[in-house]
Amino acid sequence: MIAGPPGSVAVPDPVRALADGAPVRPVWRNELGGLTFSIGDRYVKWAPAGSGLDLGREAVRLRWAAAHLPVPELLGSGSAQSGSWLVTRAIAGRNAVDPRWQAEPEIAARALGSGLRALHEALPVADCPFSWSAEDRIAAVFERGRLDPGEWHAEHTGQPVRRLLDRLADPPPVDRLVVCHGDACAPNTLLDSAGQVAGYVDLGSLGVADRWADLAVGSWSLEWNYGAGYQPLYFQAYGSEPDPDRISYYRLLWDLAE
Repeated sequence: MIAGPPGSVAVPDPVRALADGAPVRPVWRNELGGLTFSIGDRYVKWAPAGSGLDLGREAVRLRWAAAHLPVPELLGSGSAQSGSWLVTRAIAGRNAVDPRWQAEPEIAARALGSGLRALHEALPVADCPFSWSAEDRIAAVFERGRLDPGEWHAEHTGQPVRRLLDRLADPPPVDRLVVCHGDACAPNTLLDSAGQVAGYVDLGSLGVADRWADLAVGSWSLEWNYGAGYQPLYFQAYGSEPDPDRISYYRLLWDLAE
């Protein structure tokens, strides 16, 4: 499943109850089947039971990040037998894959690169209680004990799984520890009308890691959302030359771990 606008979907009963008669508009579906709904000036994230999505994990990270970044105000959360939900206040701005920014990918790519650098500079590593380290993510892959090559990107499909796992088990030395977003793909940054970062969303994996864990996937997402050719603008705006070895490694880790 590819993340994107969900089209027509059934509104779960708990989400309908939260709306209390107000119009409910589905706006996003993620790769695990989680849904996001717009209700007035609120957004409700919905994780179906069994999806593997942990919205409680995101709630605690939102509370911590709010002291340092423009992130959605957490209004509530809860769970039922059918799933769990997270309610936040909307942030003014448009998703970086909104048609406005898909029509101006150069502006978006620069904003995403400079925005990620600002995020890395703003969040204090010493005070962060969360980890997104390569070691923790590698351990999760091996503990899970199952891999689905059908869900991997083209550059990894067809390669021997054993070779990929051997590469995964040997991460490159850390370049610079930062607090990473954890899912720095283009849809998770909001831009204002001037093409500047207005806020960040989907912080469920936020934690301390090498900055290339974010950079590798954030730059990769430009291809998925805008097409080829925009990564140089992204790295220039971030302020770092591409590191091919770390980019390759952290893209592999993303495919196998997430």
